[in-house]
Formats: sequence, structure tokens, C-alpha cells
Amino acid sequence: MVHPHDAHAEELLKQVRRIGCHAEAVWPPPKALPAYADMVFLEISENIPDRIMRLLDDDWTRRPTLIGVAGYENPSVLQGVLDMKVEAVLTKPLKAYGVLTSMVMARRIWHDLRAKDRALQKVKEKLRSNQTISQAKFILMRLHGIDEDEAYKTIRSQAMTKRTTTAEIAQAIINADGILGNISSKKSHSND
Repeated sequence: MVHPHDAHAEELLKQVRRIGCHAEAVWPPPKALPAYADMVFLEISENIPDRIMRLLDDDWTRRPTLIGVAGYENPSVLQGVLDMKVEAVLTKPLKAYGVLTSMVMARRIWHDLRAKDRALQKVKEKLRSNQTISQAKFILMRLHGIDEDEAYKTIRSQAMTKRTTTAEIAQAIINADGILGNISSKKSHSND
């Protein structure tokens, strides 16, 4: 928990420990979040200290689940909730109920966001791969006068023979075309 030492922090620590979780309070904010932390409670106030925002500047896909602890709601605090990208918010004064529910929901949201990010990265990689393959197909079509299907079959056949991906073969074709294109353009300039 990254929160000033006060009655609210003590109450939250007690509740989290009663649930059965290991919990500790840290204040002032550390330079980095502990690597072993699965979940971090952060105080959200009108003016979020830079040192807290620096804690959150790391790659969000590697950070723990964040739960904000807010004393009141106003536009500045709500903006802090958005800026910190917390998965849940607890409000002060804390009650005996709601903490576990917030922890479970925050963790669920955290897992869902990670899964969606992994899926998005796969889609982006597939798109890059398809663009590379398309570029290589057009090179083969231009150089060998073959149609698109035949160009793809050539790439796929080479990938199977070399036991690699079609994207890697496509990239090799693009690289070779770039090298050969540079050589032939240098020859034509030297003949002038």
C-alpha cells in the first residue's frame, strides 16, 4: 500500500490481512514498486505527487493491479483516477465490506486487460507478417512474371523446406531484392 500512515491506511491493512493477504504500507512512495507485489493500493488526491506518477510510468503490462483509495470525489480526483489507470477505487472512510469485492474485480479487470493486450499484439504481428508476405509476393510476381497464388506457394514451399515461417522467407526475399536493386542501380549509374 502506498498511502500516508494514518487511520485509513491502518484500517485497510487490517482488512486486507483479515482476508488472508500479505500486506505492508510504504510511505513516502518508493522509487519503484516491489517486484513481488501483485496488487497495490494507492492514495488518490487532488494533486498526485510526481513520485507516485513515476511509479506508474513503467510498462503497464508489467505493473501490478492498482486500486485507488480516494477521500472524496471531485473533477481533480476523478482525473487522478483516470491518469493513474487504476482497476478499482475504494472510498474513504473505508467500510468492513467492499474491499474484497474491489480486490477481486480489480484483479479480474487486470487479467482481462492483459489478455486483450496479448491478443492485440498477436493481431499486430499477424498484420506485419501479412504486409511482409504481400510485399515479397509482389517482388516475386515482378521478377518472375507469376501470379499472386504462385508467388505465395513459392514462399510457403521455401518456408516448409527451410523449416521456418513464411514471414521470415518473405523478409529474406525483401532483403535480397533491396541488395540486388542497389547493385543493379549502381551498375546502371556506372555505365552512364
